[in-house]
Parts: sequence; structure tokens; C-alpha cells
Amino acid sequence: MNINMKFIKLEKVKDGRYLKNYELTYLNKAGREKKYEIVSRKELTGVEDIGQKVSGLSIAAVNEGKLLLLKEFRMGINKSIYNLCAGMLEDGEMVEECIERELYEETGLHVKRIIDILPASYAAVAISDMKTHIVFVEAEGEFEDHSSDNEMIEAGFYTKAEVEHLLKTEEFSSRAQIIAYFFTKLLDIGKME
Repeated sequence: MNINMKFIKLEKVKDGRYLKNYELTYLNKAGREKKYEIVSRKELTGVEDIGQKVSGLSIAAVNEGKLLLLKEFRMGINKSIYNLCAGMLEDGEMVEECIERELYEETGLHVKRIIDILPASYAAVAISDMKTHIVFVEAEGEFEDHSSDNEMIEAGFYTKAEVEHLLKTEEFSSRAQIIAYFFTKLLDIGKME
């Protein structure tokens, strides 16, 4: 017997301050019920709402051939890792406004030019329907800390050689690791047109 996965129902389990927990019930390809848990930053009323709204963005910023990386303490893993500048879209905020706000809040830098804004993609498909844009910018200015009391961020620009070393010796978020790898191996994002 070979049938497709069939959605049966969605039920909210918990309504947290930032995340909402849901239990999804499917009929699996063997014809048995499968319960699956996800979290979302958005209110979901049915299966048609899953993954429909963009939550935020991650910023790959360059300046004079160097890549911006944040050494950032993340409470969810209780340690500091290398990450991209990132944040959530506020209600009614345009993507370009969010880029400028998040870059300034987390680093003190300003957007010199937006190189590209990729279509929103899923950030953690195993546990969430969260969608974010990856954006490429050229940044300028001086580093300043405008982050909240709940954030510990050390921002810096790194050369290709420095990024290669970090990739071998430090822990990264997966998106930052991918951007860092391509920065060192394949792309010269500082010269993208």
C-alpha cells in the first residue's frame, strides 16, 4: 500500500511569547497516524498557513573584501558561536528597512548598498516553518554596540584567510558557515554587481 502523506489536523499546544508550539497529525505513507511537533513565530490556523509568512532575514555583509561575522552568545545552546547579523521583521516593516535596522542595532554599521535579496527560504525545516531572506550588502561605518541587554555580540570583518582559519577552529550557525565557506572558496561577494 503506497499512499502520499496526508495532513489530518493542526493543534496549538503552547502559545509562548516568541514561539508557538503546534502538533501536526498526518496519515503516513503506510496508512498510520504520525504526530509531528513544530514551532512557529506566526499564528497558524490551518495547514494552509504553514510557512506562508516571512519572519526575518540574515545578512551577509562585506567591506573592502572582508566578511562581517558576529561572535554571538546564543542562549539556546549556552555558548558563543560565529553567526551572521540577523533579525526579525517588525510589523509593517519593509525588508530594506529591516536590513538597515538590524545591521545598525547589532554592529553600529550602515548599509552602503544592497547587493541582493534572495527569496525567503526555510531556516529550520525539521522543527519550524520559519522563513527568512538571506541578503547580501556592502556595509560601512564604525562598530558600535546598540544591541539589547539580552544580546552579547562581538562584530568584526574578517579576511578570507581569517575566515578559513575560523571554519577549522570555531563553531558556526549553519547559514553563517555556508556563507563563510563560499566567501573563502567560490565567490568574491565584495565585488558582486
